[in-house]
Amino acid sequence: MKLVVGLGNPGAEYHGTRHNIGFEVVDRLAKKLGWPEVTKKRFDGLSIDGNVETLSGGIEKVLLLKPLTFMNLSGKAVQAAMSFYQLAPNDIVIVLDDLALPCGRLRLRGSGSSGGHNGLKDIERVLGTSEYPRLRIGIDPAPPPMRGKDYVLARFTTEQQKLLEPAIDRVTGAILTWIDKGIESAMSLFNAEEKE
Repeated sequence: MKLVVGLGNPGAEYHGTRHNIGFEVVDRLAKKLGWPEVTKKRFDGLSIDGNVETLSGGIEKVLLLKPLTFMNLSGKAVQAAMSFYQLAPNDIVIVLDDLALPCGRLRLRGSGSSGGHNGLKDIERVLGTSEYPRLRIGIDPAPPPMRGKDYVLARFTTEQQKLLEPAIDRVTGAILTWIDKGIESAMSLFNAEEKE
């Protein structure tokens, strides 16, 4: 079983903001899998689960989760789902925005620091480890004099939207590869793509 968590903030006022790119990825992944919308309330979030047929012909159960705890308390939802299904840290992938990466750039890692991201900070606090996969999507640095906090809660520009559409498709591909072949294969394939 695999758990895919897209980070964001609940509520219409946050819909489409840079900080909510994780929610968008989860929605796009559900659509790509032919699943209904992610609306079931469980684990302090909205979720949907089902079986995914892997390229190798196997079946993997997958839970998609959008925490409704607000970004700074994302760990609560992650811990609830992991406890229920008895998952290990390497059975999850966290999808989040990243101010340090150019818009649309993705970076998949098997572990690492929070990089100042409050959602990851809380997940690490709750799990007691930073050894879990995370997939960062670049949203560009905040332009001065705008504060990072204000920038992430604003909506993407038209130019950024053009970069994000293909990026979200690549991200869903990276997640499906991770589900099928593991973190090393997904990193090798999708991080290499970013360098070309």
